[in-house]
Amino acid sequence: MDRRTTGIVLVVLGIVGLLTFPLFAALTWNGSSNGYGYGSSWDWGMMGQWYGQSRTQTSAPITLERAKAIAEQYLVSLGDSNIAIKEIMEFENNFYVIYYEKDTGMGAFEMLIWKQAPPRGMMGGGMGMGGGMMGNSAIAGVITPEPGPNMMWNTKYSMMRGMMGSRWQAGSSNRATLTEEDAKSVAEKYLSQNSPGAHVEGIVHFYGYYTVDFEKDGRILGMLSVNEYSGDVWYHSWHGAFIQEIELN
Repeated sequence: MDRRTTGIVLVVLGIVGLLTFPLFAALTWNGSSNGYGYGSSWDWGMMGQWYGQSRTQTSAPITLERAKAIAEQYLVSLGDSNIAIKEIMEFENNFYVIYYEKDTGMGAFEMLIWKQAPPRGMMGGGMGMGGGMMGNSAIAGVITPEPGPNMMWNTKYSMMRGMMGSRWQAGSSNRATLTEEDAKSVAEKYLSQNSPGAHVEGIVHFYGYYTVDFEKDGRILGMLSVNEYSGDVWYHSWHGAFIQEIELN
């Protein structure tokens, strides 16, 4: 095997390893007393980390205050003074956490803390997000990257940037992008067709996309994301009913 072929093989193996390791970690997490799996956190990138909590910590229902503590522990583990927590939203199935950049005000990435293992099929399949891989009780009380746009469209913080969603990202610096108002218009059009009577309640700009909260009759119903380059819409189907939220910044 020549040097060029060997190099290609190593690159392919490396990509496969990056994609499968976090799923393997979720399966092999053993709830050790220090709360970090086999003695250390899954530390291989800002948003490529599965930050485990011990089983004794997750035996009781996870409250908003407990979720806040987990999110803050994860923030400390990042070691980046420019990243902070913007808000935490509690849903029926999980807690949703926004991390943002202090210097730019831009959303950095989105994380989830599951109250229990996601029901089979909740993630719509693919990448082990439904049943099987993530359908493991070990995920309850563990902070993980939110699936969907956060992993596929985030052009700065996702470990998958450049590997997934490249048709939007390729040459993006030379392409017109949607403004916040454009994204709101796209979201409103989507809601008019799929959730009549619902309207945009709030919007956060991340690198490569916008995430939108939408409401009806003064109550949050859910969220969706709009790709900054293509205008594609991705509905967040994994949260369940909205319960409450806290804003930290």
